[in-house]
Amino acid sequence: MCAGCCCPRKGDRVTPQGLFYKDFPHFVNGTGNYIFCRYWEPKTPPRALAMILHGAGEHSGRYLGIASMLTKHSLFVFSHDHVGHGQSEGKRMSVSDFRIYIRDCLQHFDMVVSRYPNLKVFILGHALMLCAKVMYHLMPNLTLGYMDPRWLSRSLREVKNFENDPLNYHGPYKMKFTVQVLQAVAKLEKILPSITWPMLILHGDADKLCDIRGSFLLYKKASSIDKTLKIFSKCFHQLHREVPRVQGEVYALIGKWIDERLPPLEQ
Repeated sequence: MCAGCCCPRKGDRVTPQGLFYKDFPHFVNGTGNYIFCRYWEPKTPPRALAMILHGAGEHSGRYLGIASMLTKHSLFVFSHDHVGHGQSEGKRMSVSDFRIYIRDCLQHFDMVVSRYPNLKVFILGHALMLCAKVMYHLMPNLTLGYMDPRWLSRSLREVKNFENDPLNYHGPYKMKFTVQVLQAVAKLEKILPSITWPMLILHGDADKLCDIRGSFLLYKKASSIDKTLKIFSKCFHQLHREVPRVQGEVYALIGKWIDERLPPLEQ
C-alpha cells in the first residue's frame, strides 16, 4: 500500500462504506495530516453519540455492521481512519508516539460533541494489536512478521473480506509500532484504578492477537461499579466479525447494554 495515501477532499473518489458527509468529511490533525471521517445518522433524533475506534491495520469502514446496529438504537455514530490507516494521510502503521492516535481521537470527539453537547457518548474501541516486547532501541525497524488474517475470525468469508480490502494494511509489523502500543498499555495499567465509567468488555478465549489477560486485568482493576466482562468460548480476535451465531449474540449484547443506559425518552 502506498505510504502517501491521502484523505479524500472535495471531488475525490471515496468508498461508500457507511460514509455520511455531515459537516466533517475530514479534519486536519495536529501534525497537518488529513484524517478521513465517517458518520452514520439514525432515522430518528439521536438519543446519544457513539464513537467507534478501529483496530490496528484496518479502517473505519469495516465497522459498518456495528454502526448500522447502533443507529437502530437512535445513536449518531462517528469514526475516522487513524493516521497512517485506510484513507487518512500518514506513513502506514508508523507513529513516533502512541499519544498521536489519542490526540486525534480527542480532536474528533470534541468536534462532534460540540454539535451535540447534551448527549451521552458511548465509545466502542477495538484493541490495537499487541505483540511481544523486544529490543526496540537496538532494532526499531526490525520486521516482526505478517499478521495472519485467519487469526481474525473463524468465518472464512470474513477472512477473505479482510484479505481483499485494499484499505487494510497487509504489510509487516515493525518493532517501533509494537513498542509504542506496549508503552501505552503500560501507562494505562497505572491509571486503571481511576476509571469509574460504565464498561462492557468482550473477548474471545481463542484470541491469538490480544492477550485475554488484559481484559481480566481491566475488569479487576477498574473502579467502575457498572462493569461487565463476557468471554466468548473458542472465538477469535474480531467478535463482531465472527461466525454468524456469535456475531448476532455480540450485536444483541451491545445493543441491550446500551439501551439500558440510554436516557429515558421524553414524553
